[in-house]
Formats: sequence, structure tokens, C-alpha cells
Amino acid sequence: MTATSTFYQAAQQLIAAGCFIDGKGWVPATSGNFSARLADGSIAITVSGKHKGYLQVDDIMLIDSEANSLDGKKPSAETGLHTALYRRFPDIHAVLHPHPLNAVLVSRLFGDEIVLENYELLKAFRGITTHASRVVIPIFANDQDISRLAAQADAYLDAHPDCQAYIIAGHGLYVWGVDVNEALRYLEAVDFLLACELALRLHRAV
Repeated sequence: MTATSTFYQAAQQLIAAGCFIDGKGWVPATSGNFSARLADGSIAITVSGKHKGYLQVDDIMLIDSEANSLDGKKPSAETGLHTALYRRFPDIHAVLHPHPLNAVLVSRLFGDEIVLENYELLKAFRGITTHASRVVIPIFANDQDISRLAAQADAYLDAHPDCQAYIIAGHGLYVWGVDVNEALRYLEAVDFLLACELALRLHRAV
């Protein structure tokens, strides 16, 4: 497979992911960004300012592992969060960053983390084989300094290498996987579980 065909295949996967995620209402306006790492180490990523429900191949660009543009297009300001995850996890090849309502609300109501435990859907995550499991999703304060935010996430992941996702407060959610399909599965599972926790919080408040 040539480099061009590899990029085109990744672009098509990101376009399909964008359609699915937009259909869920998780990327309002032009929010969010998605990426896929190619076999040569370069990264296909959505161009800044594009609506994720209407992506075309021309809306996907190439960057290197240091977030430098390889084709003259402009990536999202948050590209450094993608490249930091790729540097940390050599086995992942997809990072998805939508702005789902449930993640934003959780970041307002919970502290610096949300704990998900004893849910059957936790088995959506690789390596989890029983509902009797516990997944912690950290919540980081939003920061316009992406290098500083990436360093904060890195420090957390140093101590919690099994972390499956993280939330940026008042902003959105990051998930990653070995491929786009796995990352989508994680995203859908996390959103459902966050909705469960929000509903429980509301029920207990009544």
C-alpha cells in the first residue's frame, strides 16, 4: 500500500467517524478534532475550523510526530494533545476529541475525576472482562497553553498508565485506541456511562 493510499484510507475512516460523532450531537459547530497515525509515523488529522459532520478528504491533513504540518494546512491548536498521546502509547493509532454534553456537564459537577464501576459496559474497554471493574477518568482544568495541558495529562498518565480517557473541564473528552473503531467504541461507552452517572446524581438530589 502506498503512502498516498494509506493516507486516503485513514482520511476515509476519520470522515466516517466524523459523520457518526456529529450524528450523536457530540461536535457542535466546528468543535473537536480527530486523528489517525499512519504506518510511517505521520499523523492524519482534521484541519482546524472544519465541521466534523461534513468532512471531505481535503479537510484532513498530515503532520509529523512533533505536530508540524507536512502539507501547509493548519491543524487544530490542540494538536499537541494528540501527538503527546501517540508518543506515550506506541500501540495506539487513533485519537478522538469531541465535545459531548455529558462530558462537559460531568466536568462541572464532579471534582478532578469521575469513577465508573460495576457497569457491564466497562467490558467495552480492552482488557476488562468483568462488570466488577473500576475505571477512573481524570478531569483537567481547561488551559489555552496546550503544552502545559499536555504536560499535566502526561504527568497523570505516568502514574495511571491504564487510563482510558480524560476530560478537559468545560471543554470536551479525549479517547484513544489501537484504531479508529476501537476509539469510537470507547467514546460511545464513555458517553453512555457518563450519562448514567449524571442521572444518578440528579436522582440522588431529588
